[in-house]
Amino acid sequence: MAIYSGGGVIIMITSVKKNYNKYNNEFESYELTRDGITMCVPLDEANTDYQAIQEWAKIEGNNIIDNGA
Repeated sequence: MAIYSGGGVIIMITSVKKNYNKYNNEFESYELTRDGITMCVPLDEANTDYQAIQEWAKIEGNNIIDNGA
């Protein structure tokens, strides 16, 4: 699914998964796959990848994968 980010840049997000801390089981980041690249995105509202995930998740049919802690 394509979304628009700041400056009109088109970003192709393939998947988003929640990452949990293996020691305390707290949700700590997202695993984002976009434009064929997988990266870890912190839970930081100022982060542009975090913002893109939030907008992507609002689109019907896009679901963040949550396999639990």
